[in-house]
Amino acid sequence: MNGARRSAYLDALGIDVYVPRDIACVPEPPPVERPSEMHAPGDELIAGLGWDMLEEAVSRCTRCPLHETRTRSVFGVGNRNARWMVIGEAPGAEEDRRGEPFVGRAGQLLNEMLRAVGYSREDVFITNVLKCRPPGNRDPKPDEAASCRGYLERQIELVSPTLIVAVGRVAAQNLLATSETLGRLRGRLHSLGPRGLPVLVTYHPAYLLRSPGEKRKSWADLLLAMQAFRRLEAGRVVSS
Repeated sequence: MNGARRSAYLDALGIDVYVPRDIACVPEPPPVERPSEMHAPGDELIAGLGWDMLEEAVSRCTRCPLHETRTRSVFGVGNRNARWMVIGEAPGAEEDRRGEPFVGRAGQLLNEMLRAVGYSREDVFITNVLKCRPPGNRDPKPDEAASCRGYLERQIELVSPTLIVAVGRVAAQNLLATSETLGRLRGRLHSLGPRGLPVLVTYHPAYLLRSPGEKRKSWADLLLAMQAFRRLEAGRVVSS
């Protein structure tokens, strides 16, 4: 990264750029802002961030009011070169406390779902549509999801997965920009963005804990995901 571009990134993130004191006529640097006052980068800037600066931007984000009530931002965990990417809707209370997505009982069930198809939590990359917890675990508001969209799109671009698994209605509808029900979204592959990244939709683990009778349908979704993934990976090998 050249000096001018790096300076632009740091400036947009609210991070002061210092110069040697022996340079004549240099004004005093402005006071360092508190984290809650840090400027949030625009989507055009987010699109150029690498992993470290992207995570830093999320941790300091003030793009929507959710930063006022969060304990910690929840960036995402797992393999940053994963072939599978799992996207949920938003952090809950435990995720907000620990700064990690899908922990607690829902996280344990997600881990079991991944293990059932031969993956561990460390094999995939896991994140949410929102990076901060909505109060009372309510559904994300449209403007909140829009504020986080640039971060999510950059994560998807950096991971460059073969397959995205959207868990839950809210995640699927926000990711795919649709109002279709979960029942209508399940059972087929969807295409995301200009690259046409394949997306498969299934139930959220928290819903499965409340409705264990739906686990059979979730297993069918995972089998479809594995079949699609193998076909997509085979296509990658042929094309290369």
